Amino acid sequence: MPLEWRHTLEALDWHALSHLYEIAPLGHKKPADLQVVFSNSLFKCLVYENGRLVAAGRAMADGLDCSYICDVAVHPDHQGMGLGKAIVAKLVELSRGHRKIILYAVAGKEPFYKKLGFKRMRTAMAIFGNEQQAIDRGLIDEG
Repeated sequence: MPLEWRHTLEALDWHALSHLYEIAPLGHKKPADLQVVFSNSLFKCLVYENGRLVAAGRAMADGLDCSYICDVAVHPDHQGMGLGKAIVAKLVELSRGHRKIILYAVAGKEPFYKKLGFKRMRTAMAIFGNEQQAIDRGLIDEG
């Protein structure tokens, strides 16, 4: 079945997007929160099959210095078919011209992104709203 790619938020069902993140599984993201973060992202990829949302991703970008790719999610029925790779490739293409393109990966997925040209950063640092959860998920080291 052909996939339909959209790059705008027009007619997006925020509850369907929230459900996609839950089953991908990338955790629970409230529809209202997703509306805020996607609306504030310069680049978006939404992929539909027969009108059903099956994949999504976004990049927050400033138009020159930095583009940050995040929230790439693929429905379990469509995983392993190259759709996640295609979304990342499209977001990288849209981000061309930025001095750096950064990607925040789920722990354990680093080899997947390395194949797409991303390199591990030595200086990346973060402050998390829920530090213990970030430690538990393997995102940061304790201390």
